[in-house]
Amino acid sequence: MIKDREFDLSVSAYGVVRQYRYDVAILPWGATEPHNLHLPYLTDCILSHDIAVDAARKVYELYDKRCMVLPPIPMGAQNPGQRDLSFCIHSRLETQYAILRDIVSSLYHQGYRRCLIVNGHGGNSFKNMIRDLSVDYPDFMIASSEWFKMLPAKDYFECPGDHADEVETSTMMYYHPELVCLDEAGAGNGRGFKIPALKSGTVWIPRDWNKVTEDTGIGNPRFSTEEKGRKFAQAVVSKYAEFLKDFAETNEPAELY
Repeated sequence: MIKDREFDLSVSAYGVVRQYRYDVAILPWGATEPHNLHLPYLTDCILSHDIAVDAARKVYELYDKRCMVLPPIPMGAQNPGQRDLSFCIHSRLETQYAILRDIVSSLYHQGYRRCLIVNGHGGNSFKNMIRDLSVDYPDFMIASSEWFKMLPAKDYFECPGDHADEVETSTMMYYHPELVCLDEAGAGNGRGFKIPALKSGTVWIPRDWNKVTEDTGIGNPRFSTEEKGRKFAQAVVSKYAEFLKDFAETNEPAELY
């Protein structure tokens, strides 16, 4: 954290917060689930939060836009089979929606009108929730993103995968090397679908996690390095900062078009 309390954009006291008006509320969202054998359960929360904090700092430094990073939400939607894994928590759609609705209601009551979700868990989907909230709060703008899709991973990594792979492992090595036990990692071998349409993604069905992976990972993390994580994270943060500047300067939904 930055030592100056004025510039600490994620762990703030009300004595600081009450002095300012914030342009965008950033909401990191993750899950509680195993990440292969070498990363912590809260990997999705940790990384989405760290990316969000760095993005908030960067947009303030470059464009003088002030964002508040909210605590990460650990309630994620899981595939069949993942609930069989100890302490993997599946949060239903209505649970996630109730959480998001309460957050939006609170922010709206306080006079805020912009929120960006920084999602770190591929199983989460917020589109229908946001559509419903747009009916109830038509002048409140909610944007949703996945930090790991902000830029093509293949441009930064040798063999990016799907879960607890080279992307997540490298990024965690950059932010929290003390939380990575790479020598304990499984190979991250994943089985794909047999049906071509499912394999290509043109037709979707949830994967049974226990049938597609042996160590909960999909994607080999062995090529992970802190340097790869640094380059990718910093590029992603810059991309977010550009969006946050534009978002902060949008006063109402009609200005988006």
